[in-house]
Amino acid sequence: MADPQSTPPGDEADQQGATADSGIDADGEQSSGPATDEASVEALRAEVEEKYDFDDFGPEDMAKMTAEEWEVAFEEESWITGGELLDRVADDLRSRVATREVFARVERHTDPQRVLAYSDEGYALVFPDGTVEGHGTVLRDVKPTVALCSMDDYDVPEPPSDDPLPEPEEVPEGGNELGNWMLQLIAGVQLLAGLVLIGGGILAAAGQIGGEGASPVLLIVAGLAFLAIALVLFLVVANARLSDKFRSEEYRDRLRAIGLSDGERPEFVPALEPDGSGEGEDGQHEG
Repeated sequence: MADPQSTPPGDEADQQGATADSGIDADGEQSSGPATDEASVEALRAEVEEKYDFDDFGPEDMAKMTAEEWEVAFEEESWITGGELLDRVADDLRSRVATREVFARVERHTDPQRVLAYSDEGYALVFPDGTVEGHGTVLRDVKPTVALCSMDDYDVPEPPSDDPLPEPEEVPEGGNELGNWMLQLIAGVQLLAGLVLIGGGILAAAGQIGGEGASPVLLIVAGLAFLAIALVLFLVVANARLSDKFRSEEYRDRLRAIGLSDGERPEFVPALEPDGSGEGEDGQHEG
């Protein structure tokens, strides 16, 4: 009787051959693995180069990129880090604050080495290695800025000053008054034309002007239409001035909230304690 635990010689040879074949296949797959990975990386790099215009690459494009796209698009060895990165981030943020793209107060600290940007709604803290922590809209605005400033071929714009935010008292009441004056002029002409047409219609109805072909009703209707247009234009001007006034007051309130009047930061902004790793007497440059 055959031992149920034994294996026939032919089957054992077949199993060894199958094992050898599978080992060859496994080695083949292993040897082709890096080539396959490299091909996929090259395919993703080609897709990224086609998807993004790196000659006009901005924060909006950076915010759209995934981590995989970032890794294949830029070489890690070429990234800027350390104090140079923080200087570039501070200058870029101050330039964007000056052009009203970002609302934040920007501080470049040297002890410890940090860039702190905060508003009345959130903050972002940038570390020398490019790490960013915080919350709110400021964090959303700062992340792509850090990524761009870490690229050696990105030219950081020169900020107009280290303190681009105005004092609350320096914010003007309204916006561009030239447009409002132009609308008022057009509305005045429409109003005058409407009054003339209505007056002509009344005189035509009384028989003082015009002949048999004169239509007092048509003149009065046209005059009322001109008056309606003038009224709408005057309302547009009034609404624009009122909106400008509210926006200016809201902007002043936000400036006061981040401490431009009393020098006090919002409570949620972390305090940076000197650790002796930086340089400078006060440890920071504010903007």
